[in-house]
Amino acid sequence: MKLFRSKPQKNVGLSLYAACVEQARLPDLYLNMAVPDTVEGRFELYTLHVMLLLDRMRGQGARAQDISQALFDSYIQALDDALREMGVGDLSVGKKMRKLGEAFYGRAKSYEVAFASLPDTQELNALLARTVFAETPTAEVAPIASYVLAQRDNLLGLPLEAILDGNMTWGAA
Repeated sequence: MKLFRSKPQKNVGLSLYAACVEQARLPDLYLNMAVPDTVEGRFELYTLHVMLLLDRMRGQGARAQDISQALFDSYIQALDDALREMGVGDLSVGKKMRKLGEAFYGRAKSYEVAFASLPDTQELNALLARTVFAETPTAEVAPIASYVLAQRDNLLGLPLEAILDGNMTWGAA
């Protein structure tokens, strides 16, 4: 008998987060859509992809809620690990994680508002401009906004059960 069994939703959360990271690292996002290839730019894309999945699972029942929490937990653990790998001292990690958590929750609310405003894309464009393109305020937002909408539509077209089993695919960049 194993004392500390891993919950299946934890494994699904890890799998979904890995899919978010893989998609967020696509070269097209940086080369063709001008997302800054920086720590901040990558943070924004990781967050964006997690937000898209959380949006897809919102209001879809208890299992989806558990998987959403596992995805969020995987995301937070990865941020913590990344800070430590970058050499942030143990005493500073908590403060930095609090700031990142605040950033996440602020973005979560903003994406919720932007998605609720669709088909009007003004909120989404403004959000992407101030987050993804904060370092490059003159960048063109339209390509990444189109990408976000296409990914959201792609996720809405996937069977929920496949996502909840950790078997999902993103659309092309």
